[in-house]
Amino acid sequence: MGSPDQQDNSNIDDYGQNLKILPPNDQIRELQTILRDRNTTRSDFKFYADRLIRLVIEESLNQLPFSKCEVVTPTGAVYEGLKYGSGNCGVSIVRSGEAMEQGLRDCCRSIRIGKILVESDADTHEARVVYARFPDDIGQRQVLLMYPIMSTGNTVQQAVAVLKEHGVREESIILSNLFCTPAAARIVVNSFPKMKILTSELHPVAPNHFGQKYFGTD
Repeated sequence: MGSPDQQDNSNIDDYGQNLKILPPNDQIRELQTILRDRNTTRSDFKFYADRLIRLVIEESLNQLPFSKCEVVTPTGAVYEGLKYGSGNCGVSIVRSGEAMEQGLRDCCRSIRIGKILVESDADTHEARVVYARFPDDIGQRQVLLMYPIMSTGNTVQQAVAVLKEHGVREESIILSNLFCTPAAARIVVNSFPKMKILTSELHPVAPNHFGQKYFGTD
């Protein structure tokens, strides 16, 4: 594992083929730096968080199934292209996951979005689901599960378990995440080896202030 100021992306193969990291570049590293800087103002934080969210959502959408199609152009030519398969939806883990909802709507304007609320017991710190609202036919849909910060993996484990209880296939879930620790990644990929995970970074220290800073409750 790298030092706290270094990304831990070097051993990505250790986490299996379903964990994917955004192709690193200077723009993404700058966004990550701004979001980690304690001197970043709330307005700047939200602006740059939305930029990183959009990049993660766009790449998450690339993991959805596509089918071939043909359209006729204004000049009468036939164009062979692609279209999304039917039945996609988003599910945000409340509250920080709600920060990613607008980014998904910006890309898929009519997509339906469900919610899951997971709370930790004050004494045992055990995560439990206290609220869930989904489309009635979620078991037949591809699901983009949105949760920006994954430190331990406990919350995601509970959320995925509830989705599976509602008939969602593990291989139909794509976790859209901004920051993930190596420990959380190992727990989640071992628990749900068929689920796809898309994150911008593996790092031993997660910016756990994200939700409070984004919503102005810090």
